[in-house]
Parts: sequence; C-alpha cells; structure tokens
Amino acid sequence: MYKLAVMGGADTVLGFKALGIDTVPVNDDDEARRAFRRLTAPEARYAIIYIEERLSLVLSGEIAEFNDKPVPAIILIPGRDGSMGLRETALHDAVIRAVGTDIL
Repeated sequence: MYKLAVMGGADTVLGFKALGIDTVPVNDDDEARRAFRRLTAPEARYAIIYIEERLSLVLSGEIAEFNDKPVPAIILIPGRDGSMGLRETALHDAVIRAVGTDIL
C-alpha cells in the first residue's frame, strides 16, 4: 500500500500530521537531502511526497530525477511564509510534459 509524506520546516508540516500523513520536518539542506533519499527509496512506498517550495531549490536535481516517473509524485507546497511561485512553474512544466504542449 502506498503512503503520503510531507517534508519541510516544522511549522509547515505540523498540520499534516493530524491528517494521517507522514511528516518529515527538516532543519537544514543536508537533512533535507538525506530525508529525500529515504522518502524516495523504492522500499519506502510513497505515492506522493509534498515538499516545501524553499526545499525544492536545494533538491532540484534530485526532484528532476522523478519528473518522468509515475511514483512518487513530487508536489511542491508553499511554506509558512507563503508561495514563492515555484509550485505554479512546476505544475506548468508537468502539464507540458504530460500533454506535449502548453495548454495553460
């Protein structure tokens, strides 16, 4: 059975715990890289991993490896300070990959 996870700052992930989603609070870039490797390992069985936008800047190379894979889906979410606009860019790029053209 596949699971859901959310990774980000403690303030960002705290509310997801009440929804039954696995939460992975990270404090720095190295911790984020280690956590991302754990979450994306095949034996971890995550279908969707929500990642705070600011971490996607640090993990861009690692995230790119999963762009064309169905599982896990990497979804960017805004952090405590609001959106950085990266989520919309990632969604736009995913639609172009899926459809083959810009329909947005």
